[in-house]
Amino acid sequence: MPGRNFLFVPGPTNIPERIRRAMDVLLEDHRAGDFPTFMKPLFEDLKKIFQTTSGRVFVFNASGTGGWEAAITNCLSPGDGVLQARFGQFSHLWAELCRKHAMEVTLIETPWGEAVPYDRYAEVLAADKAHRIKAVLVTHNETATGVTSDIQRVRKILDDLKHPALLMIDGVSAIGSIDFRMEEWGVDIAVSGSQKGLMLPTGLGLVGVSQKALEARKSAKCARAYFDFDDQIRMNDDGWFPYTPAMTLIRGLRESVNMLLEEGLPNVFARHARFAEAVRRGVKAWGLELCARDPASYSNTVSAIVVPTGKNANDVVKNAYARYNLSLGGGLGDVAGKVFRIGHLGDLNEIMILSALAGAEMALRDSGIEVTPGSGVGAASEYLRSTWQAS
Repeated sequence: MPGRNFLFVPGPTNIPERIRRAMDVLLEDHRAGDFPTFMKPLFEDLKKIFQTTSGRVFVFNASGTGGWEAAITNCLSPGDGVLQARFGQFSHLWAELCRKHAMEVTLIETPWGEAVPYDRYAEVLAADKAHRIKAVLVTHNETATGVTSDIQRVRKILDDLKHPALLMIDGVSAIGSIDFRMEEWGVDIAVSGSQKGLMLPTGLGLVGVSQKALEARKSAKCARAYFDFDDQIRMNDDGWFPYTPAMTLIRGLRESVNMLLEEGLPNVFARHARFAEAVRRGVKAWGLELCARDPASYSNTVSAIVVPTGKNANDVVKNAYARYNLSLGGGLGDVAGKVFRIGHLGDLNEIMILSALAGAEMALRDSGIEVTPGSGVGAASEYLRSTWQAS
Protein backbone atom coordinates (compact mmCIF):
# COMPACT_ATOMS: atom_id res chain seq x y z
CA MET A 1 0.00 0.00 0.00
CA PRO A 2 1.48 3.41 -0.94
CA GLY A 3 1.98 6.05 1.69
CA ARG A 4 2.82 5.53 5.34
CA ASN A 5 1.07 3.76 8.16
CA PHE A 6 -0.75 6.06 10.56
CA LEU A 7 -0.01 4.78 14.04
CA PHE A 8 -2.69 5.64 16.58
CA VAL A 9 -2.55 2.74 18.99
CA PRO A 10 -1.85 3.87 22.57
CA GLY A 11 1.73 2.61 22.28
CA PRO A 12 4.06 2.17 20.60
CA THR A 13 3.80 5.76 19.45
CA ASN A 14 5.32 7.77 16.62
CA ILE A 15 9.09 8.29 16.78
CA PRO A 16 10.15 11.87 16.04
CA GLU A 17 12.85 12.38 13.43
CA ARG A 18 15.16 13.87 16.07
CA ILE A 19 15.02 10.65 18.03
CA ARG A 20 15.37 8.46 14.94
CA ARG A 21 18.53 10.35 13.99
CA ALA A 22 19.88 10.14 17.53
CA MET A 23 19.55 6.34 17.39
CA ASP A 24 21.07 6.05 13.90
CA VAL A 25 24.62 5.74 15.19
CA LEU A 26 27.37 3.19 15.06
CA LEU A 27 27.40 0.73 17.93
CA GLU A 28 29.62 1.85 20.74
CA ASP A 29 31.68 0.59 23.65
CA HIS A 30 29.57 0.85 26.80
CA ARG A 31 32.73 0.31 28.86
CA ALA A 32 34.64 3.19 27.25
CA GLY A 33 36.27 5.56 29.70
CA ASP A 34 34.10 8.52 28.73
CA PHE A 35 30.79 6.65 28.94
CA PRO A 36 29.90 7.99 32.43
CA THR A 37 30.13 11.57 31.15
CA PHE A 38 27.16 10.73 28.91
CA MET A 39 25.19 8.55 31.31
CA LYS A 40 25.38 10.37 34.63
CA PRO A 41 23.64 13.54 33.36
CA LEU A 42 20.96 11.38 31.77
CA PHE A 43 20.23 9.66 35.09
CA GLU A 44 19.80 13.11 36.64
CA ASP A 45 17.58 14.42 33.85
CA LEU A 46 15.32 11.36 34.05
CA LYS A 47 14.54 12.43 37.61
CA LYS A 48 13.17 15.68 36.13
CA ILE A 49 10.79 13.70 33.91
CA PHE A 50 9.53 11.70 36.91
CA GLN A 51 9.57 14.92 38.96
CA THR A 52 11.64 13.67 41.85
CA THR A 53 14.76 15.09 43.45
CA SER A 54 15.41 12.64 46.28
CA GLY A 55 14.52 9.42 44.40
CA ARG A 56 16.32 7.50 41.68
CA VAL A 57 15.38 6.29 38.22
CA PHE A 58 16.65 2.90 37.07
CA VAL A 59 16.76 1.95 33.39
CA PHE A 60 16.35 -1.72 32.47
CA ASN A 61 16.52 -3.48 29.12
CA ALA A 62 12.85 -4.49 29.42
CA SER A 63 9.26 -3.49 28.77
CA GLY A 64 6.96 -1.91 31.34
CA THR A 65 6.15 -5.42 32.55
CA GLY A 66 9.79 -5.81 33.49
CA GLY A 67 9.46 -2.58 35.43
CA TRP A 68 6.50 -4.04 37.33
CA GLU A 69 8.54 -7.10 38.22
CA ALA A 70 11.50 -4.98 39.31
CA ALA A 71 9.22 -2.95 41.55
CA ILE A 72 7.63 -5.79 43.45
CA THR A 73 10.60 -8.16 43.70
CA ASN A 74 12.91 -5.48 45.10
CA CYS A 75 10.46 -4.11 47.66
CA LEU A 76 8.22 -7.01 48.72
CA SER A 77 8.38 -10.58 49.99
CA PRO A 78 6.34 -13.72 49.28
CA GLY A 79 3.23 -13.63 51.45
CA ASP A 80 3.10 -9.84 51.64
CA GLY A 81 -0.29 -8.24 51.16
CA VAL A 82 -0.90 -6.16 48.05
CA LEU A 83 -3.98 -4.04 47.36
CA GLN A 84 -5.06 -3.62 43.75
CA ALA A 85 -8.26 -2.68 41.92
CA ARG A 86 -9.06 -4.56 38.73
CA PHE A 87 -10.60 -1.99 36.41
CA GLY A 88 -8.79 -2.72 33.16
CA GLN A 89 -6.43 -5.14 31.47
CA PHE A 90 -3.22 -3.67 32.84
CA SER A 91 -4.35 -3.44 36.45
CA HIS A 92 -5.43 -7.07 36.04
CA LEU A 93 -2.03 -8.14 34.69
CA TRP A 94 -0.06 -6.40 37.46
CA ALA A 95 -2.15 -8.18 40.07
CA GLU A 96 -1.52 -11.49 38.32
CA LEU A 97 2.22 -10.84 38.34
CA CYS A 98 2.08 -10.29 42.10
CA ARG A 99 0.25 -13.59 42.52
CA LYS A 100 2.93 -15.40 40.54
CA HIS A 101 5.42 -14.12 43.11
CA ALA A 102 3.29 -15.64 45.91
CA MET A 103 1.94 -12.36 47.25
CA GLU A 104 -1.48 -12.12 48.87
CA VAL A 105 -3.47 -9.89 46.53
CA THR A 106 -6.60 -8.14 47.77
CA LEU A 107 -8.31 -7.51 44.45
CA ILE A 108 -11.22 -5.09 44.27
CA GLU A 109 -13.34 -5.84 41.21
CA THR A 110 -14.35 -2.54 39.68
CA PRO A 111 -16.47 -1.86 36.57
CA TRP A 112 -14.27 -1.27 33.55
CA GLY A 113 -14.68 2.39 32.72
CA GLU A 114 -14.40 3.59 36.30
CA ALA A 115 -11.31 4.86 38.12
CA VAL A 116 -9.75 3.48 41.27
CA PRO A 117 -12.50 2.83 43.87
CA TYR A 118 -11.15 5.31 46.41
CA ASP A 119 -13.76 4.59 49.07
CA ARG A 120 -13.13 0.86 48.88
CA TYR A 121 -9.37 1.45 49.09
CA ALA A 122 -9.99 3.48 52.25
CA GLU A 123 -12.21 0.75 53.74
CA VAL A 124 -9.71 -2.03 53.07
CA LEU A 125 -6.76 -0.06 54.37
CA ALA A 126 -8.65 1.11 57.47
CA ALA A 127 -9.48 -2.51 58.28
CA ASP A 128 -5.85 -3.55 57.89
CA LYS A 129 -4.91 -2.81 61.50
CA ALA A 130 -1.94 -5.20 61.41
CA HIS A 131 -0.58 -3.52 58.26
CA ARG A 132 -0.33 -6.78 56.38
CA ILE A 133 -0.77 -4.82 53.15
CA LYS A 134 2.72 -3.74 52.19
CA ALA A 135 1.96 -2.13 48.82
CA VAL A 136 -0.95 -0.26 47.26
CA LEU A 137 -0.95 -0.55 43.47
CA VAL A 138 -2.56 2.02 41.18
CA THR A 139 -2.63 2.02 37.41
CA HIS A 140 -2.45 5.77 36.89
CA ASN A 141 -3.75 5.67 33.33
CA GLU A 142 -5.61 2.47 32.44
CA THR A 143 -4.83 2.11 28.75
CA ALA A 144 -7.56 -0.46 28.11
CA THR A 145 -10.40 1.84 29.13
CA GLY A 146 -9.04 5.38 28.80
CA VAL A 147 -9.40 6.13 32.51
CA THR A 148 -7.02 8.22 34.62
CA SER A 149 -7.05 7.86 38.41
CA ASP A 150 -6.22 10.49 41.02
CA ILE A 151 -2.91 9.53 42.59
CA GLN A 152 -3.00 12.37 45.13
CA ARG A 153 -6.31 11.08 46.44
CA VAL A 154 -4.84 7.63 47.06
CA ARG A 155 -1.83 9.19 48.78
CA LYS A 156 -4.18 11.16 51.05
CA ILE A 157 -6.02 7.95 52.03
CA LEU A 158 -2.73 6.38 53.11
CA ASP A 159 -1.64 9.51 54.96
CA ASP A 160 -4.96 10.02 56.74
CA LEU A 161 -4.90 6.41 57.95
CA LYS A 162 -1.18 6.59 58.74
CA HIS A 163 -0.82 3.38 56.78
CA PRO A 164 2.84 2.59 55.94
CA ALA A 165 2.23 0.68 52.68
CA LEU A 166 4.30 1.62 49.67
CA LEU A 167 2.41 3.47 46.93
CA MET A 168 3.31 1.85 43.60
CA ILE A 169 2.16 3.45 40.35
CA ASP A 170 1.94 2.04 36.84
CA GLY A 171 2.71 5.19 34.86
CA VAL A 172 3.48 3.48 31.56
CA SER A 173 0.95 5.47 29.52
CA ALA A 174 1.15 8.54 31.75
CA ILE A 175 4.73 9.59 32.45
CA GLY A 176 5.95 12.04 29.83
CA SER A 177 2.39 12.74 28.65
CA ILE A 178 0.13 13.70 31.55
CA ASP A 179 0.91 15.38 34.83
CA PHE A 180 2.82 13.08 37.16
CA ARG A 181 4.68 14.35 40.22
CA MET A 182 6.44 11.50 41.93
CA GLU A 183 7.84 13.39 44.89
CA GLU A 184 5.01 15.86 45.51
CA TRP A 185 2.41 13.07 45.39
CA GLY A 186 4.35 10.77 47.68
CA VAL A 187 4.82 8.00 45.13
CA ASP A 188 7.26 5.28 46.19
CA ILE A 189 7.54 3.35 42.92
CA ALA A 190 6.71 4.65 39.44
CA VAL A 191 7.00 2.38 36.42
CA SER A 192 7.18 3.55 32.81
CA GLY A 193 8.17 2.22 29.40
CA SER A 194 10.01 3.73 26.48
CA GLN A 195 7.33 3.23 23.82
CA LYS A 196 4.67 5.68 25.01
CA GLY A 197 5.20 9.29 26.07
CA LEU A 198 8.96 8.90 25.71
CA MET A 199 8.44 8.33 21.95
CA LEU A 200 10.95 5.48 21.60
CA PRO A 201 10.78 1.89 20.41
CA THR A 202 9.80 -0.69 22.98
CA GLY A 203 12.69 -2.03 25.01
CA LEU A 204 13.39 0.15 28.04
CA GLY A 205 11.65 -0.22 31.38
CA LEU A 206 12.13 2.78 33.64
CA VAL A 207 11.49 2.61 37.38
CA GLY A 208 11.41 5.63 39.66
CA VAL A 209 12.17 4.67 43.26
CA SER A 210 11.76 6.75 46.42
CA GLN A 211 14.07 6.61 49.41
CA LYS A 212 11.34 4.77 51.33
CA ALA A 213 11.23 2.09 48.64
CA LEU A 214 15.02 1.85 48.58
CA GLU A 215 14.92 1.22 52.32
CA ALA A 216 12.23 -1.45 51.88
CA ARG A 217 14.49 -3.42 49.55
CA LYS A 218 16.81 -4.21 52.46
CA SER A 219 14.22 -6.54 54.01
CA ALA A 220 12.53 -7.77 50.82
CA LYS A 221 12.81 -11.52 50.36
CA CYS A 222 11.79 -12.07 46.73
CA ALA A 223 14.43 -13.72 44.60
CA ARG A 224 15.87 -11.29 42.10
CA ALA A 225 18.88 -11.22 39.83
CA TYR A 226 18.55 -9.31 36.56
CA PHE A 227 16.24 -6.72 38.16
CA ASP A 228 18.21 -6.27 41.38
CA PHE A 229 18.28 -2.61 42.46
CA ASP A 230 21.50 -3.22 44.39
CA ASP A 231 23.38 -4.06 41.20
CA GLN A 232 21.98 -0.97 39.51
CA ILE A 233 22.96 1.30 42.40
CA ARG A 234 26.46 -0.12 42.60
CA MET A 235 27.08 0.54 38.89
CA ASN A 236 24.85 3.55 38.18
CA ASP A 237 26.52 5.66 40.85
CA ASP A 238 29.64 5.74 38.69
CA GLY A 239 27.76 6.04 35.40
CA TRP A 240 27.74 2.37 34.37
CA PHE A 241 25.31 -0.53 34.01
CA PRO A 242 25.64 -4.00 35.57
CA TYR A 243 25.08 -5.60 32.14
CA THR A 244 25.11 -4.59 28.49
CA PRO A 245 22.71 -1.66 28.08
CA ALA A 246 20.54 -1.15 24.98
CA MET A 247 22.72 1.73 23.85
CA THR A 248 20.84 2.53 20.65
CA LEU A 249 17.68 3.04 22.69
CA ILE A 250 19.53 4.95 25.38
CA ARG A 251 20.90 7.37 22.76
CA GLY A 252 17.29 7.88 21.73
CA LEU A 253 16.28 8.29 25.37
CA ARG A 254 18.78 11.11 25.74
CA GLU A 255 17.16 12.93 22.81
CA SER A 256 13.65 12.20 24.09
CA VAL A 257 14.46 13.73 27.45
CA ASN A 258 15.99 16.73 25.68
CA MET A 259 12.79 17.24 23.67
CA LEU A 260 10.50 16.98 26.68
CA LEU A 261 12.57 19.38 28.76
CA GLU A 262 12.90 21.83 25.87
CA GLU A 263 9.12 21.91 25.39
CA GLY A 264 8.64 22.08 29.15
CA LEU A 265 6.59 19.47 30.99
CA PRO A 266 3.63 21.83 31.65
CA ASN A 267 3.46 22.51 27.90
CA VAL A 268 3.68 18.79 27.13
CA PHE A 269 0.78 18.08 29.46
CA ALA A 270 -1.28 20.96 28.05
CA ARG A 271 -0.69 19.75 24.48
CA HIS A 272 -1.90 16.27 25.36
CA ALA A 273 -4.96 17.67 27.13
CA ARG A 274 -5.87 19.77 24.08
CA PHE A 275 -5.54 16.92 21.60
CA ALA A 276 -7.49 14.59 23.89
CA GLU A 277 -10.33 17.09 24.09
CA ALA A 278 -10.36 17.33 20.28
CA VAL A 279 -10.78 13.56 20.04
CA ARG A 280 -13.54 13.59 22.64
CA ARG A 281 -15.41 16.26 20.73
CA GLY A 282 -15.12 14.16 17.61
CA VAL A 283 -16.51 11.12 19.43
CA LYS A 284 -19.43 13.15 20.75
CA ALA A 285 -20.18 14.43 17.25
CA TRP A 286 -20.36 10.84 16.03
CA GLY A 287 -23.02 10.18 18.66
CA LEU A 288 -20.81 7.62 20.41
CA GLU A 289 -19.66 7.37 24.01
CA LEU A 290 -16.39 6.77 25.80
CA CYS A 291 -15.75 3.74 27.97
CA ALA A 292 -14.64 6.15 30.70
CA ARG A 293 -17.76 7.03 32.66
CA ASP A 294 -16.74 10.13 34.58
CA PRO A 295 -15.42 13.20 32.72
CA ALA A 296 -13.10 13.83 35.67
CA SER A 297 -11.25 10.60 34.82
CA TYR A 298 -11.05 10.98 31.04
CA SER A 299 -7.57 10.06 29.86
CA ASN A 300 -5.50 12.59 27.95
CA THR A 301 -3.47 9.84 26.26
CA VAL A 302 -6.03 7.33 25.00
CA SER A 303 -9.76 7.29 24.29
CA ALA A 304 -11.63 3.98 24.36
CA ILE A 305 -14.75 4.41 22.23
CA VAL A 306 -17.81 2.19 22.73
CA VAL A 307 -19.55 0.91 19.60
CA PRO A 308 -23.34 0.46 19.49
CA THR A 309 -24.88 -2.75 20.79
CA GLY A 310 -24.83 -5.44 18.13
CA LYS A 311 -21.71 -4.06 16.45
CA ASN A 312 -18.18 -5.40 16.78
CA ALA A 313 -15.43 -2.91 17.52
CA ASN A 314 -12.90 -5.31 16.04
CA ASP A 315 -14.45 -4.64 12.63
CA VAL A 316 -13.58 -0.96 12.99
CA VAL A 317 -9.97 -1.80 13.81
CA LYS A 318 -9.69 -4.27 10.93
CA ASN A 319 -11.26 -1.96 8.36
CA ALA A 320 -9.13 1.00 9.45
CA TYR A 321 -5.95 -1.01 8.92
CA ALA A 322 -6.91 -2.95 5.79
CA ARG A 323 -8.47 -0.04 3.90
CA TYR A 324 -6.72 3.06 5.15
CA ASN A 325 -3.41 1.91 6.67
CA LEU A 326 -4.55 3.33 10.01
CA SER A 327 -3.63 1.44 13.19
CA LEU A 328 -6.18 1.79 15.97
CA GLY A 329 -6.21 -0.09 19.28
CA GLY A 330 -8.62 -2.95 19.84
CA GLY A 331 -10.53 -3.70 23.02
CA LEU A 332 -8.83 -5.86 25.65
CA GLY A 333 -10.13 -8.23 28.28
CA ASP A 334 -13.64 -7.41 29.49
CA VAL A 335 -14.17 -4.80 26.77
CA ALA A 336 -12.86 -6.85 23.82
CA GLY A 337 -15.12 -6.30 20.82
CA LYS A 338 -16.95 -3.51 22.64
CA VAL A 339 -14.49 -0.64 22.21
CA PHE A 340 -11.81 0.55 19.86
CA ARG A 341 -9.08 2.88 21.03
CA ILE A 342 -7.45 5.98 19.62
CA GLY A 343 -4.07 6.70 21.15
CA HIS A 344 -3.25 10.41 21.30
CA LEU A 345 0.09 10.62 23.04
CA GLY A 346 3.68 11.32 22.20
CA ASP A 347 4.81 13.19 19.10
CA LEU A 348 1.56 14.61 17.65
CA ASN A 349 0.21 17.76 16.05
CA GLU A 350 -3.22 18.96 14.95
CA ILE A 351 -3.25 17.45 11.47
CA MET A 352 -2.11 14.08 12.80
CA ILE A 353 -5.04 14.05 15.24
CA LEU A 354 -7.48 14.93 12.47
CA SER A 355 -6.10 12.16 10.26
CA ALA A 356 -6.86 9.61 12.97
CA LEU A 357 -10.42 10.86 13.29
CA ALA A 358 -10.92 10.91 9.52
CA GLY A 359 -9.75 7.33 9.15
CA ALA A 360 -11.76 6.15 12.15
CA GLU A 361 -14.84 7.87 10.76
CA MET A 362 -14.54 6.01 7.45
CA ALA A 363 -13.86 2.71 9.22
CA LEU A 364 -16.93 3.20 11.41
CA ARG A 365 -19.13 3.63 8.35
CA ASP A 366 -17.47 0.67 6.64
CA SER A 367 -18.36 -1.39 9.72
CA GLY A 368 -22.04 -0.53 9.53
CA ILE A 369 -21.95 2.11 12.25
CA GLU A 370 -23.84 5.12 10.99
CA VAL A 371 -22.05 8.35 11.73
CA THR A 372 -22.47 11.55 9.75
CA PRO A 373 -19.56 11.95 7.31
CA GLY A 374 -17.22 14.72 8.44
CA SER A 375 -18.95 15.20 11.80
CA GLY A 376 -16.12 14.06 14.03
CA VAL A 377 -13.41 15.73 11.98
CA GLY A 378 -15.42 18.94 11.82
CA ALA A 379 -16.01 19.13 15.55
CA ALA A 380 -12.38 18.42 16.35
CA SER A 381 -10.99 20.80 13.74
CA GLU A 382 -13.14 23.67 14.98
CA TYR A 383 -11.97 23.06 18.53
CA LEU A 384 -8.32 22.88 17.47
CA ARG A 385 -8.63 26.00 15.32
CA SER A 386 -10.30 28.00 18.08
CA THR A 387 -7.75 26.98 20.72
CA TRP A 388 -4.60 27.44 18.64
CA GLN A 389 -1.89 29.55 20.22
CA ALA A 390 1.51 30.46 18.89
CA SER A 391 4.24 28.55 20.71
